[in-house]
Amino acid sequence: MFDDEDRLDQILNAAYACFTRHGVRRSTMDDIAREAGMSRPAVYQYVRNKQDAFRRLAGRLLDAALVDARAATTTPGDLTQQLTGVLEAKLGLAARLWHDSPAHAAELLGVETRQSADLVEAYNDAMRDLLTSAIASARPDLGTADAGEVAELLLAFTRGLEADLTDPEAPARRLRQGVALLVAGLDHPHPDKEAS
Repeated sequence: MFDDEDRLDQILNAAYACFTRHGVRRSTMDDIAREAGMSRPAVYQYVRNKQDAFRRLAGRLLDAALVDARAATTTPGDLTQQLTGVLEAKLGLAARLWHDSPAHAAELLGVETRQSADLVEAYNDAMRDLLTSAIASARPDLGTADAGEVAELLLAFTRGLEADLTDPEAPARRLRQGVALLVAGLDHPHPDKEAS
């Protein structure tokens, strides 16, 4: 017997299949109901409309990426490994969408999507906080403000890698190399810092 959570999962899985196959704009509630093996009225008991389904699905995907990112900060390893793990969770979400839907990934990943803009903003804030905390813990000499700047640099770098995921191996390799270089740079103070 299915409970409400199972039914919602079934609907969100169906929505993911439809959105990755047809795109959000071209998918209909009929498509989602058919994919879920449910009637449209039954689907409407769990989601208000296609936009609600998209928002709930986006929340689920972002939450899963955050769980992976948080786990990376508690995994034994040095700062490079922890930061790489956090950012691999972010990059992995984008890579999964590109893999599952090359034709519609840009639409699915669009930050401008009104239905989920606040969720994406909260996700980005949480990622920044995770990175800042990991950096500040490993390098207390930096202070929180500088650790936050490094976190911003890492997020900007990762967003750049997300822009071209046509070669699935290259972004992950570049991420590892970039994080390693940035962390190595933290061990060598900037000349302006040495003068002060």
